[in-house]
Amino acid sequence: MSVRSHLPWPLRWAAFALMLGFSAAMALWAFEFGRDIAGLDRSDKEELARLRLELTDLRGHHALARQVADTADSLLKTERVTQERLALQVRQLEADKQSLLSDLGFYQRLLPTAGEGLQLRGFEAERQSPGRLRYQMVVLQSGKGRAEFLGRYELLLTGQREGRPWSQPMPDGPQTLKIRQVTRVEGEVAYPEDAVIEAVQVRVMDAQGASKVSQTVRL
Repeated sequence: MSVRSHLPWPLRWAAFALMLGFSAAMALWAFEFGRDIAGLDRSDKEELARLRLELTDLRGHHALARQVADTADSLLKTERVTQERLALQVRQLEADKQSLLSDLGFYQRLLPTAGEGLQLRGFEAERQSPGRLRYQMVVLQSGKGRAEFLGRYELLLTGQREGRPWSQPMPDGPQTLKIRQVTRVEGEVAYPEDAVIEAVQVRVMDAQGASKVSQTVRL
């Protein structure tokens, strides 16, 4: 014979309802606990969405600021190049101005003077570098109906060398000179680097070697 416990059905439904309630309470507690851990409540979701929007906005502002900075850098580089180009042009204009002033002063010395015949004007000589002397002059022939002058010119350098008087004519000898009215003559003369030039004389001669006009400049 076996003995079985038998609960009335109302008690069984009560026990079943109690078990369901306990299970529901546990599930609710697990859900709330998980939500608190994951931060998935509604306000947190709204905050996360707002932060994402702000991040997107900040990225846009950053990209715009970067674009403005790149443009400003490009403009600065262009302005720097323009300023350098302008400075170079200014220096070139200054050099051209000095050259024009020099030419003006040179040609002002060529204004006609009284008298007729062969004349030397604007004779200049200067040291270009050790052992090199540069010279220039204008030879003109005034008067009406004069034939072309055929002759030569020569330079004579004088000064000191090794403590003694020193002189030197043009190494290549007298140079040919032809003049109808006016001609400009220029060139260079080599001399010993240890020589100290004190004066340079130029002399113009006719075809027979007779001196027609001369001039001396001191250095």
